[in-house]
Amino acid sequence: MTTGFKLTYSTMFNPPEALHASFEAALARVKASLGRDQPMWVGGRARAAREAFEVRSPIDRGWLLGRFPSASTEDVADAVAAAQAAFPDWSRMPWRERVALLRRAARTIEERVYDISAAVALEVGKNRMESLGEVQETADLVYWYCDQMEANDGYAKTLPDDPLEGFVSRNRTVLKPYGVWAVIAPFNFPFALAGGPIGAALVAGNTVVFKVASDTSWSGALLMDAFRDAGLPDGVLNYVTGSGAVAGNALVRHPGVAGATFTGSYEVGMDIYRTFAQGPWPRPCIAEMGGKNAAVVTRKADLDRAATGIVRSAFGLQGQKCSACSRVYVERQVAAALREKLAALTRAIKVGDPSARPNWMGPVINAAAYARYEKCVANLREHGEILAGGEQLKAGALANGYFVAPTVGTAPLDYRLWREEKFVPLVLVGEVDSMDEALGLVNASEYGLTAGFYGGTDEIEPFLARVEAGVTYVNRPQGATTGAWPGYQPFGGWKGSGTTGKAIGSFWYLPQYLREQSQTIVE
Repeated sequence: MTTGFKLTYSTMFNPPEALHASFEAALARVKASLGRDQPMWVGGRARAAREAFEVRSPIDRGWLLGRFPSASTEDVADAVAAAQAAFPDWSRMPWRERVALLRRAARTIEERVYDISAAVALEVGKNRMESLGEVQETADLVYWYCDQMEANDGYAKTLPDDPLEGFVSRNRTVLKPYGVWAVIAPFNFPFALAGGPIGAALVAGNTVVFKVASDTSWSGALLMDAFRDAGLPDGVLNYVTGSGAVAGNALVRHPGVAGATFTGSYEVGMDIYRTFAQGPWPRPCIAEMGGKNAAVVTRKADLDRAATGIVRSAFGLQGQKCSACSRVYVERQVAAALREKLAALTRAIKVGDPSARPNWMGPVINAAAYARYEKCVANLREHGEILAGGEQLKAGALANGYFVAPTVGTAPLDYRLWREEKFVPLVLVGEVDSMDEALGLVNASEYGLTAGFYGGTDEIEPFLARVEAGVTYVNRPQGATTGAWPGYQPFGGWKGSGTTGKAIGSFWYLPQYLREQSQTIVE
């Protein structure tokens, strides 16, 4: 990135001019190369398929980004076989050599950060700062896991000798890789939520087959290119494209897959988790499965700070982050003032082509999300009240994409949209009598990913002691419930939001890709 500027989700709101100039130049380069045929990669070789699909930009459906192979079950089986063949040599490679290769991959991502980010903006519909943030975060995640491998000396520890008379009995414990690891990433963070787990799995000594959401297959291809160009041996990393129903299902159900990392819906994540638990033996499944993230605002809160943080978390990436703030519980005494501030900030959001600098909010990802938004706001009109937004945006060039207005609403606290994750830019604001009541409503959710709080200093510890969420933010204007960064905020959920209780970018994440072997040698 730009010299002297460390990009994180917290610093992204005031970038230097040089960053914008570099992004503009990259955007021009990327737009000049749209529409190419992209291959899968299996065993170090490019691979096509009998059928292909197109990826078009949600910004403008006339923009063809690329054509991608629709993987068959046979293609997936070949990718797993290639990863199995590569595993013995890769797992036996000295861990320091693996670390060196993975750090080279992270540097390659950094060197390409602007061009990759421009592609992510066009494909996902992220604004330029969110796109740059995701790509840089990917490199930082890979660096983090390399650092953790190094800090733990390859996860091998010497234990005391057995106290045996006449013998020397040497003991140690070693963490070893499992084998072939599947990584399945979502559309909203196709680069970071593929690249981060890939980096962890590979540095631990596993080999990988990965797939991203079909809507964002181009991001997966660019990620594959970066790892491949860093010099990974053939078959260590393999990339397949296609539908979840065919390629994704074949991957998670292949008996040669030893472990999996999945990010996506609760329903799919739980299906994978059960599949991995019910085989001949249980296999590790790291699943992050979304959230229904709340912010609590008390009468002691700085309402300007609260409103800014809520709007940034509710409408960043069009409400399509699993950490998005979709419900707010505010004490009755300050509820009217907060609603007024939220509505004013929401109406001021500039919606349009997110690769253009003035626009903060882009389109939702596809036709299904576009229709789901319309259904949600129509239902909210019937059962509650819309305070700002509430319409699909079809004026001028916006008609060519999937643009909708960021929406603030209110409804009775038993209304179903308080409970259901919809992945659209819609936040509900409800009144409560106390922080105690608010926390009861927050914790009643089956999810437990992120939570935000705005209030007095004497209220912070009671909030943190009671809230059931894996990631918490207090009095944070940069984002009420969003904005985790490797090395600063580990990211992982409780309850229906995650299967392991260990967070991405934390000290305890990498060992999940390893299993323990106790070794005793008697001399």
